[in-house]
Amino acid sequence: MRKGPTKILIADDDSMVRTTVSKILEMFGHRVETVSDGQGVIDLIDDSYDVIILDINMPDMDGLVFLREISRKFPSTNVIMITAYGGVESYLEAMNLGAYEYLHKPVRLEELRSVMKKIFNGGPIARVS
Repeated sequence: MRKGPTKILIADDDSMVRTTVSKILEMFGHRVETVSDGQGVIDLIDDSYDVIILDINMPDMDGLVFLREISRKFPSTNVIMITAYGGVESYLEAMNLGAYEYLHKPVRLEELRSVMKKIFNGGPIARVS
């Protein structure tokens, strides 16, 4: 199990999602940073994040393109994709590109807690082969 607070980046254009998910994760003891657009992701992204929560659809970026780059450049960073619009096709693509998990909005407290426990307790990774 990981010791100390973890560093998490939330990238979502919806301020309500950023605020809600950030508060939930801070309740769990994580350090959280948020960005509202793709440029914010580009400006902040490095290997210091344990988890990146990334919206698939933002006005200036395609989350799946960013997922591909994150997986290539920072393979030890766990990426949780979130979406309000996704279907089976985007789920499969995200998982094949290296997403740890894929959640639908609104993100539920118990669902997020479960995913974070899996990540930090070394639980099974929900990847598609």
